[in-house]
Amino acid sequence: MINCAERQNKIMTMKLCKFSQRNEEEIHKIFTNRQNKIYAKKFASTQFNKRIVFVPHCMRNINACIAIEKDGYYICVECGKCKIGDISGLMRELHYSALYIAKGGRSVEKIIKDQKPEAVVGIACFFEGDQAFRTLKEKRIVMQFVPLTKDGCTATDINLKEAVKVLRCTI
Repeated sequence: MINCAERQNKIMTMKLCKFSQRNEEEIHKIFTNRQNKIYAKKFASTQFNKRIVFVPHCMRNINACIAIEKDGYYICVECGKCKIGDISGLMRELHYSALYIAKGGRSVEKIIKDQKPEAVVGIACFFEGDQAFRTLKEKRIVMQFVPLTKDGCTATDINLKEAVKVLRCTI
């Protein structure tokens, strides 16, 4: 006869085994989706001018991009040769604080430290989204994550309608 505690341990072990069988991307996906839900209302209540947007440099059309290179990021000039220009135009229209085409995590951390946003829209692969949520949570900055629909380290893509929905999000 199994007592309640033993039964709970057995159930937890079964769940952990099942969980560990999932691939890493699925785990990042579950975590980021959960975090998006947790922070949705707080993000929506943040004024646009207190939000910044990060997009990965791998979304740029590297054969045609004329973005201006700065320290650890690029500044979009809205040339129309990739979807970053569409995102940049909309965030400017909504009066977001800024958009950064990030080269990597260290540049994002420096920008966060310098700009002190209240909220962030992060566009990235699930792994980077997971890392961003964990980092920003420590800094008490809310985030909404928009996953890439095609990742890799070059020629990545995004569902622009999803990004627009997140950018426009208010209460």
